[in-house]
This record gives sequence, structure tokens and C-alpha cells, in this order.
Amino acid sequence: MNLKAVFFDLDGTLLPMNQDLFIGAYLGGLVKLLAPKGYDPKAVASALWASTGAMMTNDGARTNEDVFWDNFCKILGKGIRDEEPSLREFYANDFQKVKDVCGYTPKAREIIDRLHKAEIPLVLATSPLFPAVATESRIRWAGLEPEDFILYTTYENSSYCKPNLKYYSDLLKKLGLKGEECLMVGNDVGEDMIAEELGMSTFLITDCLINKVEKDISNYRRGGFDELYAYIEEIINE
Repeated sequence: MNLKAVFFDLDGTLLPMNQDLFIGAYLGGLVKLLAPKGYDPKAVASALWASTGAMMTNDGARTNEDVFWDNFCKILGKGIRDEEPSLREFYANDFQKVKDVCGYTPKAREIIDRLHKAEIPLVLATSPLFPAVATESRIRWAGLEPEDFILYTTYENSSYCKPNLKYYSDLLKKLGLKGEECLMVGNDVGEDMIAEELGMSTFLITDCLINKVEKDISNYRRGGFDELYAYIEEIINE
């Protein structure tokens, strides 16, 4: 394999987590911010889910950021846009408490360092549903730095989301890469392993496995970080 880049998912892959706990803590913090400003907690939760859903079905005509705010404002009123500075402050401060419900593995840093040593470019292919400030925080929670990646997807710089194949093809186009030159590492069968349809090799991290479609995973190269490290060594030493 002529490996020219490794794509990594973040949540549940480099950053171990229970997705339900993460969403609960995140939503709880957002409601705590907006409730004193007169926004009904249930309405905030509903607006967040609906706006996230709109980003996930984005057709590429606009950035995910624009899609999110258009939907968020339609549901909660145009005045919610005035709270954007407060939301940026939330991500810089109270959002950091969400780290408490996430896990951590030093093996993520070990694998990233090994790939750096081999001079293989790294891409953080995390579904771009968050602003850059939140994505950069989650990268650091995993013991990494944004600078570890030549590109990381956020709602500002993306117009598609997983599992849309255009999310991956857009990344490949931006980087001037072919699918067969890349490896995608992730924990979500539906959102991450779909990259193989573009010719990408895949590795399924099973520590925080998500398989909503209950697909047979026996044909995927899979395992924990030890198995991933061994596979990467195999590729590097070919």
C-alpha cells in the first residue's frame, strides 16, 4: 500500500467516549447557558437536534455553519444569533467540563507520533458538526494538538457530513489524494467504514464501537490501538 495519508475519526476513536454521556453533558451545558436568557430548555434541545440534522443532510451548497445558524434562528428566533459571542465563550469555558465524561488513552498519542516519524500526513476526519474552537478542545482532550493534522474538519470549513460520501471525496479533492492512497480509522461502522467505497483502506476501532445498522463487521480489519499500531507498522515497513 502506497500510504500517503491517514484519516482519523475523533469522538470514540482518538478520544474514547460514550456518545450518549457526551451529548447529555454538552446539551446540559448549552441549556444552562441559554435558559437564563429566556430560552426554553426543551426548545433549545429541539433546535439543536434539528439544526444538527440539517447539517448532516447538507447538499454542499453552503457551509455547515450557515446551515446550522439558519435552522437555529428559524426555530428559536433571529435574536439567538445575538448570543453567538456567548456561545463562543461557552465553548472556551464551560464546554471544557464535558471532558469529564470522556475517556483518554495515551496510545492515541503513540500512534500519532509513529506516523509523524514516518512522515505520513494526518487528517482529522471528524464529522463537522462543531465550530473550530470546540473541535480544537476535543483534540486536546485526546492528548493531541490541532497542529498534529494537516486538516481537521469543522462546521466552518465543511459543507458535508458523514456518512455522505461527498464528505470524504471533498477531503480527497482538497488534499489532491486518491482513495487508494489513504487509510481511514474510525469507530463507527456506518459513518467511517463507508470510506472504503471510495477505495480507502479502513481500520475499525472497536473500543467504543458504534454499529447502529448492526452490520457484520467480520470482514473489516479491526481491533484496539495495539492492533492498529501493528497494522500501521506493517504498512510502514512494506
